[in-house]
Amino acid sequence: MNLDDYEKEILEAYENDELVRCDSLEKEIAIAKQAAYSYFSKDARINIRLSSADLNILKKLAAREGLAYQSYIASLLHKYASGNL
Repeated sequence: MNLDDYEKEILEAYENDELVRCDSLEKEIAIAKQAAYSYFSKDARINIRLSSADLNILKKLAAREGLAYQSYIASLLHKYASGNL
């Protein structure tokens, strides 16, 4: 089994009985759901000006990925903002 470093750390903690049971599972689930909603919600709109040539390129790249070009651009911006591009 190939595990990354984080998974190895979890397995080691499990094997050494270092994991702690959550006392309030429902509360933790609610917190996680709210965090996920906040992370993935798109609550802001922007208007940008692009050259027609750039927009056509972005539309073609989006089509290759099977995405609407707006979603593709949002994905690129998110990757850039989070340091993954």
